[in-house]
Amino acid sequence: MFKEKYTIIGVMSGTSLDGVDLAHIVFTVKNNKWDFQILESETVSYSIDWLNKLKIAVDFSEAALEKLNQDYTQLLAVIISDFIEKYEIKDLDAVCSHGHTILHQPQNGFTLQIGNLPEIATLINQTVVCDFRVQDVQFGGQGAPLVPIGDRILFSEYEYCMNLGGFSNVSFEQNNKRIAFDISPVNTVLNFYANQLGLDYDDKGSISRTGICNKDLLNELNALDFYQKKHPKSLGFEFVKETVLPIIEKYSIPIEDKLHTFTEHVALQIALALPNKNGSLFITGGGAYNDFLIERVQYHLPKMKLIIPSAKILEFKEALIFALLGVLKLRGEINVLSSFTGAKTDHSSGVIYNN
Repeated sequence: MFKEKYTIIGVMSGTSLDGVDLAHIVFTVKNNKWDFQILESETVSYSIDWLNKLKIAVDFSEAALEKLNQDYTQLLAVIISDFIEKYEIKDLDAVCSHGHTILHQPQNGFTLQIGNLPEIATLINQTVVCDFRVQDVQFGGQGAPLVPIGDRILFSEYEYCMNLGGFSNVSFEQNNKRIAFDISPVNTVLNFYANQLGLDYDDKGSISRTGICNKDLLNELNALDFYQKKHPKSLGFEFVKETVLPIIEKYSIPIEDKLHTFTEHVALQIALALPNKNGSLFITGGGAYNDFLIERVQYHLPKMKLIIPSAKILEFKEALIFALLGVLKLRGEINVLSSFTGAKTDHSSGVIYNN
């Protein structure tokens, strides 16, 4: 499907469980130069029931996961259909959906994003492009991160592009290759402790700021094997549940201190992950609203120019880029680079379901 203009809805649900992000986007491409405009955008929060299910789904049996996948596909279809109806969106080329990651075990040749069952196309009466990670894992890759090709195509003016969501990840050019990898958990941990205080999240890092850094905990977190590994590398919630939280829980310290120490850990790992400590760092994702975290990143990277974009791009960049991945798939073009996932070859990932 080679055209100069594509009308797409990008759909993303991240590990921080903020909700389902939807963005109505128009892409234009001329002489291999891509441009985009985000029109309507919205985040639809999960109900308490769905939030609780998604938090514990990593421990579900195979049968329970199948049922969850069916139910979530139905839920996603309703959310997408309501978005289309609400904004009277017409003449869509496709809906490009990431789904929601429940299991991510590339070392075992497995990744699962629910909400990508074939019936979603019929339920919303649209062409759907989805399930972008599975093929990469089958090709020996990490199945993540997938956003960097969008960084290269849409945001090439910045030396580094970083997302601060459930996890932090970064992408950049090195020796004419796009390099990308996950850095550390972020909101998967910070939100966990904010929840214990009865809050959805630590607004602007105001609670973290009041805590004290526990040096022993910080040193133990920094010593984790994952941080010594070379890229490509990626993280899933399993790492948080099985490795990170048990370490933090060993320390009988106030939640404010846990939040403060983990924020310091995140900022330090970001600084250590960047090969050059100057230039421009383009930051998106919910963590960009955490003023204390951003201050600590700037502290550890004093020569780096931190750039936080408009709210639409900040909040919906991943929906935007999965929309782009879907368009590239429709065009039969490469949308995953082996240089950042470790797959045996560059490839065009995702499946297309016609309604």
